[in-house]
Amino acid sequence: MIELRPATINDLDIVKHWDTKQHVIDCDPDDEWHWETELKRNLEWREQLIAELNGEPIGFIQIIDPYLEETQYWGTVEPNKRAIDIWIGEEHNLNRGYGTKMMKLAIDRCFKNKSVDGILIDPLKSNVKAQRFYQKLGFEFIEERKFDGTPCNVYELKRKKPAGNNIYKK
Repeated sequence: MIELRPATINDLDIVKHWDTKQHVIDCDPDDEWHWETELKRNLEWREQLIAELNGEPIGFIQIIDPYLEETQYWGTVEPNKRAIDIWIGEEHNLNRGYGTKMMKLAIDRCFKNKSVDGILIDPLKSNVKAQRFYQKLGFEFIEERKFDGTPCNVYELKRKKPAGNNIYKK
């Protein structure tokens, strides 16, 4: 069973180790996460989470409010959005369905806040496998964009509107 828990400074060694893995670098080649500092910061606009499989850490998820995020990485963004970063740490945990389960948990976590109407992601333009993964989860392509000079494709998963709310009744 996969569960999410808050990341803490006690996770420093594992996330730094995962940062050395080629499949993690391939997804996020330009970012320096400053783990020593960031794992100690609790910010209202961000959650950093460790995914655990039966109590063992297998991955990392970051959920931010891109409207409030301090670096304004996403640029001009409407309020009531969230953005997710996700990765699996070890190669032997890839292609086992864990990423899908982690994303579903993150999506549920985002939409638990009733004001959130969309979730953004920004896989590298070259990472076609990740783009297919997000599309299978319902994310729709919005635009191609450069983040810090790196070409990415932006996708959004919009909150589903409840069925039966049609004001035009026959």
